Amino acid sequence: MIKKIYSLLAFAFMMSASSAFAANDVVSSVDYSWVAMAAGFAIGIAALGGALGQGMTAGRALEGMARNPAASDKLFTPMIIGLVLIESLVIYALVVAILLVLKVP
Repeated sequence: MIKKIYSLLAFAFMMSASSAFAANDVVSSVDYSWVAMAAGFAIGIAALGGALGQGMTAGRALEGMARNPAASDKLFTPMIIGLVLIESLVIYALVVAILLVLKVP
């Protein structure tokens, strides 16, 4: 049963790809409003996920520092590194969104 579904999907893909390559005006018929919406959703979801991740990271690190003040030096550096890595993922999504928007004529 699964082989049948995969073969039907492969056949549908091959049929749609051949008609796309045969058309001359494929690029000019693209609706670019979807590209702008995709860029907006990408940065929105990335900012939401980054904010949640940073909030959880900072909250747990502060909780650990409050429970054991002697370990605050050992917790501070990994927390900052984690926050930087989370923020770099959000910046990466921003760059991708900017590149998508710049493709719009």
